[in-house]
Amino acid sequence: MNVVRAAITQTTWTGDKASMIAKHVDFAREAAAQDVQVICFQELFYGPYFGVVQDARYYDFAEPVDGPIVTQFARLAADLNLVMVLPIYEEESPGLYYNTAVVVDADGSVLGKYRKHHIPHLDRFWEKFYFRPGNLGYPVFDTAVGPIGVYICYDRHFPEGWREYGLRGAHIVFNPNATKPGLSNRLWEIEQPAAAAANGYFVAAPNRVGSEENEFGDLAVTFYGSSQFVDPRGNLVGPMGSADHEELLVRDLDLDLIRQVRNDWQFYRDRRPESYSTIAVP
Repeated sequence: MNVVRAAITQTTWTGDKASMIAKHVDFAREAAAQDVQVICFQELFYGPYFGVVQDARYYDFAEPVDGPIVTQFARLAADLNLVMVLPIYEEESPGLYYNTAVVVDADGSVLGKYRKHHIPHLDRFWEKFYFRPGNLGYPVFDTAVGPIGVYICYDRHFPEGWREYGLRGAHIVFNPNATKPGLSNRLWEIEQPAAAAANGYFVAAPNRVGSEENEFGDLAVTFYGSSQFVDPRGNLVGPMGSADHEELLVRDLDLDLIRQVRNDWQFYRDRRPESYSTIAVP
């Protein structure tokens, strides 16, 4: 078997950036102690989910990919021999910001980044105030654990990107989130399994957990955790994470299942892209 041990994390906002960074360093070290080979943190992992409000002071959480946070975790990745997916608030230049996930290989090299394509703008998810839409496509990164992709939170509602990753050869797609109760509850149960089964790969979806009233008071939302791993048949790999407390979820993913499932179903053989005449029409 070609088994990869993977981890995802869920936690709430501690109240300051330094302690959030320290908490995620601890998550990485704990994962490495359990022989984890790849880890993904939640969306915007070192800060609050500031989309709850529209406030320019949160622009200060943005930093470049070669800034101190990615640099620190890249060194840690090399020390721990651990592939890392780091969802950050990226500053390309002053005033030009993206919701980004940086992929770091197990030797500490920065392989590249994915920028969130689909940007919501609705009550307490005022993301267009903070982020430009992604413009780097759907890159698949050749890591020490194999080819991986990243899709971020609201992206998951759009099946086109999931299919892009399958066509580009991803074996695991990480989907870091900041998702709260409401319309999304049922979608959280079905979207990742549907994407994994339709495309024949593993999906790993960390979500924030708990309330951030320490930052936003009465405006705070309560994130429901329930982070999940899903296999290429659409089945959960182990139970979902807790709905109310922080957690490191560690799962063994048998990548040989990808070939088996794709041979069983042959969705890629039977696709008819020449007939999908309206999908790419703006």
